[in-house]
Amino acid sequence: MDGNKKDPQIEALIARMTIDEKVGQLTLYADELRTNNPNINPDVNRRKSAELLDDIRAGRVGALFNGIGVVGGRLAQQAAQESRLKIPMLFGADVIHGLRTVFPIPLAEAASFEPDLAEKTARVAAVEATAVGVHWTFAPMVDIARDQRWGRVCEGAGEDVFLGKLFAAARVRGFQGASLANDDSVLATPKHLAAYGAVAAGLDYNSVDISEQSLREIHFPPFEAAFAAGALSTMSAFNDINGVPSSANHWLSTEVLRGEWGFKGLVVSDYTADKELILHGFAENDQQATRLAFMAGVDMSMQSGLYAAHLAKLVHDGEVPLKTLDESVRRVLRVKKALGLFDNPYRSLDPSREASDVATPAHRKLAHEAARRSIVMLKNDNGVLPLQKSARIALIGPLADQANLHGPWTLFANESEAISLQDGLTRAAGNDAHIKVVKGAEIDAPIEGGIAAAVAAAQGADVVLLAIGESERMSGEAQSRTEIVVPEAQQALAEAVAKTGKPVVVLLRTGRALALKGAVRDASTILVTWFLGSETGSAVADVVFGDFNPSGRLPVSFPFESGQEPYYYNHKATGRPYHAGGLKEFTARYRETDNAALYSFGSGMGFAPFTYDETQLSGESLPWNGEVTVSSRITNTGKVAGEEVVQLYIRDRVASITRPVRELKGFRKIQLAPGASADVAFTLTRKDLEFVGADLKWIAEPGAFDVWIAPSASTGTPKSFRLLDRKE
Repeated sequence: MDGNKKDPQIEALIARMTIDEKVGQLTLYADELRTNNPNINPDVNRRKSAELLDDIRAGRVGALFNGIGVVGGRLAQQAAQESRLKIPMLFGADVIHGLRTVFPIPLAEAASFEPDLAEKTARVAAVEATAVGVHWTFAPMVDIARDQRWGRVCEGAGEDVFLGKLFAAARVRGFQGASLANDDSVLATPKHLAAYGAVAAGLDYNSVDISEQSLREIHFPPFEAAFAAGALSTMSAFNDINGVPSSANHWLSTEVLRGEWGFKGLVVSDYTADKELILHGFAENDQQATRLAFMAGVDMSMQSGLYAAHLAKLVHDGEVPLKTLDESVRRVLRVKKALGLFDNPYRSLDPSREASDVATPAHRKLAHEAARRSIVMLKNDNGVLPLQKSARIALIGPLADQANLHGPWTLFANESEAISLQDGLTRAAGNDAHIKVVKGAEIDAPIEGGIAAAVAAAQGADVVLLAIGESERMSGEAQSRTEIVVPEAQQALAEAVAKTGKPVVVLLRTGRALALKGAVRDASTILVTWFLGSETGSAVADVVFGDFNPSGRLPVSFPFESGQEPYYYNHKATGRPYHAGGLKEFTARYRETDNAALYSFGSGMGFAPFTYDETQLSGESLPWNGEVTVSSRITNTGKVAGEEVVQLYIRDRVASITRPVRELKGFRKIQLAPGASADVAFTLTRKDLEFVGADLKWIAEPGAFDVWIAPSASTGTPKSFRLLDRKE
């Protein structure tokens, strides 16, 4: 979409539109005409179906959200075709990690370290969304999340910028397909602009106090990657940034987004975020909130109704220039045209597709593959896994049953269609199945006699599969936690079961990194199974019985203690860094624990161990306009084939701005047969060494760099090279 060239059709429409009709194009309401989920947002400004249809016919509404269904969609689109100018409606929805076919939460998919996999699952999500009448998804979330107390960690790709950029771009490509105008493509919405993942204390909706250098180096790059991949909408964040709410931040939404980055799409507020400027203490009343949000660059108001109520008068009174109003309308109409809605208002409203393109066997097959590739095995002492299918298994815990499989923010899925752990394990074991299922405890409350029943089941089994962790309601929006631990009732269950002496395999379901304690931390085997979606049980069974060798790696660091948060692997050194085995007093550590991770970013293992030869460099220096090759030989020393995520890290030893102790700069996922080796090489250029300097420009500085090829962010032995000055 060429945002600099005016489209004659759109210009002709704008010339004919009244101010009220223009405002209508910037008004987005909850879809009361179709199947929706009313429990996901505050009950604000709800409208009756008949009233909504009247507003559409009068040109007072340009878009609806979070409703699905072809019949209702055609009804709304027909009403738009009965309006004076016949401008088509735009239908949006929260399709975060699947519609009816639910894929692993985005954080889990990031654990695959396979952006191509995320592109495929986003493509299927788009196919299913468009089959039920959706043109626009409010995804992907691309916020870098470094505080695991924040509930929305589950919606993104974790703590690392490099990984976050790759997954942001991949998901945009998947959602939008080969062409936005295709019937099975949806408009992607990278969110939340910006730095929502940096809210103070991990508290949702909280303030963000951050340097511009950190914004540009950490929080902006995934957005830039998403826009470079073609995303034509974005969503303003709930939080403020340095005292200015994002939904009223002209510097962010106009100067940076449109001025510096050349973004040509539309900006939509998050749910009632424009009205919330009043509670922020940034606007005195609704009228001022409307003017501030609109003049900052927020094109479309979601659900509050503020633009509908006040924007026309602000234009009439001269407080909002008509030219600015026209430009926002132009952006919205250009997006609608890019989606092909002017050519076919009824695109993605085909009853035959609604019947045939949702929850297909092919979609479920991909969900199965995505789920098992997202599982991370953190430990497997004494080779407890894989199990024989004839093993006597005690499946214990509140997460063994049908509930809490899909994960947060799945609005249109049917929980009964998902495969539970009990069903998945039983199907996989077949006639050999010897599985005793005991709940033992609720998610966050004990069950009378529950622990005794669990202990009895464990004593009669060869191995315990302990299905514990978070419920769906403990992760996601508005689900910040002060203690990121396994709930007390489940921890007590784990302690009691561990005392039986039977091998314990923890199946940890979570939407964030957790601080693992006691019997959970000390279990023989730990599988991080996140929220895996529709194929949860079958995917976990594949790993438990060895039909799939786990290959996921952590996209977030698991801390020793909740009080370490925010903790992330690429933190900066202090003047008194702590070194394991060294001086403890007067160094950067807590009284209770080291300044380190229990399991760092990139950690994970499979059934086959891999060894890394010494890292090799093609030279001791990197010329200013040249390159250096970093390589290592990786060997599968196990007895089965396996996959390894080979990771490349650097450290800038001395710089004008202090630098992280490590930074991910590349990775390769390789598959090796038993005993096989592969040489894995990465090429570094000056561009890979750049950072945002004191003048807020990307720069690289000559000097010494450490480089690792390693299986995680906390392992490996570095080699060193020098970046030469341009004159050398």
